Amino acid sequence: MRLLALTLVALAVAASASARDERAAACAPSFAGRLETGSATQLVTVVARTRGSTQGALRLWTKRAGCWSTAAGPWTAWLGGNGTSPAKREGDRRTPTGIFEFLRTMYGLAPSPGVHYAYRHLVCGDWWVEDPASPYYNRFRHVRCGSRPAFRTTSEDMSRSPTAYRHLAVIAYNTNPVVPGRGSGIFLHVSTGRPTLGCVSLPLHRLVATLRWLRPAARPLIAIGTTADLLKAQ
Repeated sequence: MRLLALTLVALAVAASASARDERAAACAPSFAGRLETGSATQLVTVVARTRGSTQGALRLWTKRAGCWSTAAGPWTAWLGGNGTSPAKREGDRRTPTGIFEFLRTMYGLAPSPGVHYAYRHLVCGDWWVEDPASPYYNRFRHVRCGSRPAFRTTSEDMSRSPTAYRHLAVIAYNTNPVVPGRGSGIFLHVSTGRPTLGCVSLPLHRLVATLRWLRPAARPLIAIGTTADLLKAQ
């Protein structure tokens, strides 16, 4: 009886795997379907024409029954002033290439627009640390408003960027582990109408739509780079 039960379980597992394979084979071809996305059921793709491009085509994708379909886009997104790179370094003004998660807290100078994530209202003294020598490198840090931080700064605190940081999501680049010098503060934020320092930016209404759409339970990912670089990483 035990052998029979084990045989039935094995057959059930095989049938389930076969059904998944059949569903995958039935999916309409898509760029999202060519990427390694694990258990994610939401995906943002930002595809640049070349590594030197300062703009990319952003699309939102949803996965249902094993198949990816476009949820919104394409929309034009700004990238770093020096394009994208699979070897991002601090201060190079390049947006990192790769597939990344989002951190579990969103931020903004304005109240939450109705996101499904924890949301922190930015105030004077809020920084994202970009000093590779600091133990807080590539992390959020609050210091007393007007005081001098204990880390090197190359820009003003986040409260001094009312347009770009009206709302933002943190792209989990160089976060686990944090490697000094590999780049910090990679956000999906509001466009200022020009290339970024390494982030991805969208017009306000597009960004708000995206942030409201993202759901932690869907384990969303963001894929950034040229088609060749993203497929090469598979």
